[in-house]
Amino acid sequence: MTKHTYIKGLAAAALFGLSSVAAQAEEVIRAITFVPAQVSFARNFQGFVDLVNERGEGVVQIQVIGGPETIPMARMGDAQKNGIADMFMLPAGLYLNLVPEGEAFAGSNRDPMSLRADGGIDLVNKAFHAKGNAHVLAHVDGGAGFHLWTTKKPGIDENGQIDLSGIRLRSSPLYRAFLEKLGATIVVQAAGEVYTSLERGVVDGTGWPVTGLRDYGWDKFLKYRINPSFFQTDVLVSMNLDSWNGLSDEAKAIVNQAAIDHEKSSYEANVALNVTEGEILAEGGIETIELTGEQRETFLRTAYDIAWERLKGRDATMHDELKAVFFEDF
Repeated sequence: MTKHTYIKGLAAAALFGLSSVAAQAEEVIRAITFVPAQVSFARNFQGFVDLVNERGEGVVQIQVIGGPETIPMARMGDAQKNGIADMFMLPAGLYLNLVPEGEAFAGSNRDPMSLRADGGIDLVNKAFHAKGNAHVLAHVDGGAGFHLWTTKKPGIDENGQIDLSGIRLRSSPLYRAFLEKLGATIVVQAAGEVYTSLERGVVDGTGWPVTGLRDYGWDKFLKYRINPSFFQTDVLVSMNLDSWNGLSDEAKAIVNQAAIDHEKSSYEANVALNVTEGEILAEGGIETIELTGEQRETFLRTAYDIAWERLKGRDATMHDELKAVFFEDF
């Protein structure tokens, strides 16, 4: 071997070694979304992914590996706890059986940025760490609540309140008790099953935010929207706690700051999108039933009381502390 060849060999080996170190240094976070890629929540999450990947080049990257076709929504809380994937874009309401304190997000009437500033994320993470082996990074796509959407016009009871007797509504576990309180017959099913259920008359409506409704095509069947919205959308970006703790300090800083920035930008974008989507749905023929005055207050009071009482019934340990931060009485 000549001296020149030997030096070239050393240089190549050194370059290969540096490349290997660089490749190993870039940490990869495998992410799952609770809705398919075409639904607005998943599209919004992609904005967060792009933000991390841009800022984290050479340090940390997020790779979206699937949605409910990969892990069914009902199993995602357990999947996160067990580390089946590293990061989840997942509503707290889908795994209240593991972390009942997640109820605080839906039961909140404050915006995510104010909650963070007042220590809400740090507070609720005590429960998510201990019970869900999860670390909440951000409450995203805030600024919206759930509406009732029906194919039949609901009645009014003797007290002047909405009466859903005789109406079969698709529900998630999050707002099942509230819809039952209003007299509805409940069908619990995944969002992906609702189109067929509406088409076949298996259900007469559903609870859902304004955003994402058209993505699923449900507007083809729905005729009525009930205002006001109730609860607050509780979509979280969170990580398996072991995966989070395993990140380098530099990677954590990048991901955490991106989560804070996306929490704010997604809130602002969602508020604007709600207006736009609401107008499109109205133009498409969906009639809005607007509750006002005492009727409106009773409707909202019933919803919020159910959320906080449900948390107290499951585990009262943090109820008072969480409600003091997450809820402003009206």
